[in-house]
Amino acid sequence: RGAPAQCGSRRAEGGTMAGYSVEERAAPHSLEYRLFFKDAAGRYISPFHDIPIYADAGQNVFNMVVEVPRWTNAKMEIATKDPLNPIKQDVKKGKLRYVANVFPHKGYIWNYGAIPQTWEDPGHKDENTGCCGDNDPIDVCEIGSKVCSRGEVIKVKVLGTLALIDEGETDWKIIAINVEDPEADSYNDINDVRRMKPGYLEATVDWFRRYKVPDGKPENQFAFNGEFKDKDFAVNVIKSTHEHWKALIAKKTDGGEINCTNLTVSDSPFCCSQECAKATVDAAPPCKAANPIPAEVDKWFYYQKN
Repeated sequence: RGAPAQCGSRRAEGGTMAGYSVEERAAPHSLEYRLFFKDAAGRYISPFHDIPIYADAGQNVFNMVVEVPRWTNAKMEIATKDPLNPIKQDVKKGKLRYVANVFPHKGYIWNYGAIPQTWEDPGHKDENTGCCGDNDPIDVCEIGSKVCSRGEVIKVKVLGTLALIDEGETDWKIIAINVEDPEADSYNDINDVRRMKPGYLEATVDWFRRYKVPDGKPENQFAFNGEFKDKDFAVNVIKSTHEHWKALIAKKTDGGEINCTNLTVSDSPFCCSQECAKATVDAAPPCKAANPIPAEVDKWFYYQKN
């Protein structure tokens, strides 16, 4: 049920209330693969710029775009430099990126994705971490029981955050739970995760510390000695990245190579028509059956902790 449709468009499962759907182009697990987004009326949109940050601002419930379903390895992400910002697979040195399975983990250990209309500005030094932003929307680890599907738009309750320092850049990891999770009402702050899912936060730090080691990279570092910050802190971080996004989309900040084409931000100089959006999608190769995932993606890495 969680697998993408063989081809063409599909409803983002579970996201029917939000009304978003996705359309696949080219073959999954290929360099050309793209997953484009549509709104409830079937118009093409950017998941980065056109999906609102808030599902319910009064309750601090945020929208989350699921890039990577739990237990999978393909490093999928919103393509910030492509027009309409479809989801694509990350590429390093010409090869598709898959995260390694570092014992005892299998792929990603949460549903992983981003909060739309946020941007970690690489020109802004974070007052808490002393490092600049990583030039992406803010990342979310969703800890609910359901395995989401790629491209699903879910509503999440924020519980806390971890500050990863990735190659000298601040890379916030927001911990959140799907509001439709059967246990969502029991989670209101980071300590509830400790109580209800013992070991999960420690596993999260372990995962981020070591996931690049099989690629020959050093262990990642964290601000605050790897301690999680609480819900209020996390919400403030999200709000500040939303302000940075507002400056980006209004062209008050130079976004460099970031593509700000959007269809709904009326005062943005990057606003474009549905015809121009459709032309972007039509130019992408047609959907094809998925390529096989390379066998080495299932390897398991063991190594002593430092």
